[in-house]
Order: sequence, then C-alpha cells, then structure tokens
Amino acid sequence: MTETITSRPVRTAAPGAPAALGGLGLFTVLLAAALPLVDFFIVNVALPTIGTDLSASEAVLELVVAGYGVAYAVLLVLGGRLGDLFGRRRLFLGGMAAFGLTSLACGLAPDAWSLVAARVAQGASAAAMLPQVLATIQATTTGPRRAKAMGLYGATAGLSMVAGQILGGVLVAADIAGTGWRSVFLVNVPVVLAGLFLAVRAVPETRSARPEPVDVPGTFLLAASILTLLVPLTEGRAAGWPLWTWLSLAAFPFVAAAFYAVERRADRAGRTPLVPPSLFAIVSLRRGLLLIVPFSIGFSGFMFVIAVALQQGAGLGPVAAGLALAPLAVVFFLFSLAGPRLVARYGTRVVPTGAALQGVGLALMTLAAWRSWPDLGLVELLPGAAVAGAGQALQLPVVLRLVLSEVPAERAGVGSGVMVTTQQSSLALGVATLGTLFLSLIPGMGMRDALVTTLLVQLAGVALTGLLSLRLPRTIV
Repeated sequence: MTETITSRPVRTAAPGAPAALGGLGLFTVLLAAALPLVDFFIVNVALPTIGTDLSASEAVLELVVAGYGVAYAVLLVLGGRLGDLFGRRRLFLGGMAAFGLTSLACGLAPDAWSLVAARVAQGASAAAMLPQVLATIQATTTGPRRAKAMGLYGATAGLSMVAGQILGGVLVAADIAGTGWRSVFLVNVPVVLAGLFLAVRAVPETRSARPEPVDVPGTFLLAASILTLLVPLTEGRAAGWPLWTWLSLAAFPFVAAAFYAVERRADRAGRTPLVPPSLFAIVSLRRGLLLIVPFSIGFSGFMFVIAVALQQGAGLGPVAAGLALAPLAVVFFLFSLAGPRLVARYGTRVVPTGAALQGVGLALMTLAAWRSWPDLGLVELLPGAAVAGAGQALQLPVVLRLVLSEVPAERAGVGSGVMVTTQQSSLALGVATLGTLFLSLIPGMGMRDALVTTLLVQLAGVALTGLLSLRLPRTIV
C-alpha cells in the first residue's frame, strides 16, 4: 500500500515530490491537538459553578466529564480510518468546524442535560479531528523533521492537560461579560475559526492510495468494549452501583474477546480491520502503548482529585486551585524543550529517569497534603509539582513519539487512532477509578486522608510505569 499526498502548489516542496508539512501547518495541527485535551481538563475546576448554576446533581456533573471522554475514546479509531479513506485534511477541517459548533452549544446550554448532550457531540467532533493530526505528521514528515514534530506533539499534549485546568480556573473567575463557566467552552470558538483559516492554507491533503472500507463489526465491538468498561465505572458510584453497572462490567471481557477474535480473523483474511492485531507486532508500538495506560490513568486521576480537594477541601477559589499547578506546567514545558536533545544522547533511558522524578515529586506533594492540610496551595505544592512536571516531560513526549516511530505511512491513520484511543480511554479510566476511590473514601476518612491515600495509590502506578519503561527499545527510529 502506498501513500498518496495531494496539496495546493504552494505547499509542494518540489515537482513530483510529496508535500511537506511546513512550520505554519505544524503549528495549525498542534493547535488542533491541544483543543480536545484542554477541553477534557478545563471543566474540572468549573464543575462546582456549573452544578450551582444549572442545579445539576453529582451524577449529571460526572456525565459532563464522562460523556465527552467516552464519546471521544469510542470514535477515535474510526476517525483515523475515515481520514485514511476520505482524506485527512478533509476530516480535519470537518472535525474542527464541528468542534467549534459543539463548543458553542456547550457554552449556550440552557440546562444540565443539554450540556451533557453537547459534550457528547463535542467528544465525537474531537474524535474526527485529532487522529488526522498524527496521521498528517506521519505522512508528510520524515527523519529529523518527524522527530521534531512528534516531540512537539508530545510536549503539546502534556502541557495542554495541565494548562486546561489552569485556564478553566482563570476563565471562571474572570466571568467575562457575565458568562461565568460558559466561557470555558466559548473560548474555543475564536480559536477554531483561526485554526480553520490557517488549515485551509497550510495543511496538505493526505490519504491512502488504496484505503480499506470501514470495518463495521469491529467498530461496533470496539465501541461496545469501551462503553461496557467506562460507563459503569464513571457513573456507578454516583448512581449507587445498580445492577446494570455490574452486568456491564461482567460483559466487558467477553465483548473485548469478541472484538479481538473478529479483528484477528479479518487480519488473517488479508483485510484491514479497524485495529489490526498485526500492528501490535511492532515492539515499539506495543510496549509504548502498555506504558501509556498507567501514565494516563495516574495523570487524569491526579488532576481531577487535586481540583476537588483544593476547592471543596482546602477552600480555594477556581483561580487559586488552577494556579496551584502552574509550576508543574512551567517545568513540563521547559523540560519538554530539552527532551529531544536528551533522547538523541541517551535514548529512551530518559523515560525511567522521568518516572523516578515523577515519583519523587508525587511523594513531596503527598507529604505536603499530610502536613499542611487544609492550608494547601501553590506554595505548599510548588516543590513537588515542579519535580513531577520535570518527570512527566521526560516520559510522555518520548513515549508518544516512540509508539508511532515504526508505523508505516499507509497505516498512519490506524496507528494514530489506536494510540490516541489508548491514551483517551486511559484518561477517562483515571477519572473513573482514582476519582471514584477518592470520593468514596471521603465520608469515612475525611478529605485529607482520602487525598493522601489516593496519591499513594497513584504513586504505585508511577512505579509501574518506571518498571515498564525499562523494557522500551533503547533507540527511536
């Protein structure tokens, strides 16, 4: 299978040569990559205000978070396949436009259930847009340019997750033109308009020369697998763990096994399934994905838990709660810039070093919570947040680059969809598991002890990422 790339003449590097992604095009796709991740985390500090304004119950507020994350995770691989089939630039533009419209719908939602519906649609729009970012980078860059682009993508992804929570606090407190929490969604609209303007001019079209049709059975079974796992975990505690949650969890392994069997059969028959099992023969992809799971679970779980603890336990406002993580974001950004040089010199050995640093930082934050509660804020969290940010910057960008480093260009859409689905499902799983653990412990242990216990559980997850990172290939192609 070969890769066909078409673009306007202004983006063609040389006669007969495939179009390359220029600096402006890279900026545009990275801007698009930031939007879905910012929106996953931006609502964390806005939830108390949303609940008060819309008279929403805790279960409905959890759906505001989970509806977006689940829809996003379910449709990501399909979004990558559709980009291969119809053209990645076309899907990118359509997904970005839909993301802007659904963000507007979120910001104008008259009631809680309208907001939930708009968030589900927003997640689906993000799933159409984001896989095209990685697939476009894979298809239009090679060698050092690809390494630089993937490093910047990883840095953008990590920074967006922290910056989203900080930005959410600032926007809610600013109450721009009386919009309150609505501004966390409305802010996307001008950003999307600017992104569409740039994308039309700077992002080349790419697609597979012989794209495979959509794998309908695989699509439905993958969606069912993700839904049977994530929906009961995200809604179970608030709903009181009714019978359907346990039946759904019990069904998950059987649905997942059916999905694998269908995909393996299609792969052996020479067709291209939604998630080709043969793709996992690539060692760098398989081991990188395995490491992404505990890293993302811990990251999203921490961000959710710390937002709740600082606002409801320590009594901080949305700005102070968001800015308490500013040292993490700043140090993450600075160390991300140094990451490519460190990888060039030391290879993937920087990843276990990063896990060790993250563990030290998390331990410092746990100690601060134990000793300083309820006077917990920017100053108390600063040492631990700074060290943890450095550690995370040495892990996430490197692993994201590693996962796709050996994926053939003709499978760029599938590979990027699989990677982002793994990451997004794990982010949603982190909120569902660590968030549920934290909220369940509060009545019996109190806020401080519940926070400390949850952070210690996450520390065990960081130790697991460190062990898994020892098995990564030493070099990145």
